[in-house]
Amino acid sequence: MPSVAPLVNDFRNRVAGDGFNELPITSHHALRAGSLPGPHRDPFDRMLIAQAISDDLVLVSNETVFDRYGVRRLW
Repeated sequence: MPSVAPLVNDFRNRVAGDGFNELPITSHHALRAGSLPGPHRDPFDRMLIAQAISDDLVLVSNETVFDRYGVRRLW
């Protein structure tokens, strides 16, 4: 079984090297996620929705429920 240690030890550099940025979770995001309307209760999805709305981001997901919140979704 191959070791994942090299990936774990250099994860941030690999993410940045692929052109991605880390997205911190702020109190603004948390408050927005908590105040979202609707029946979708998954806390992780709600945080993604809140971040996409707050930071004008496109979500890459096949979750059609995200469309109910007016976020831009790719896939």
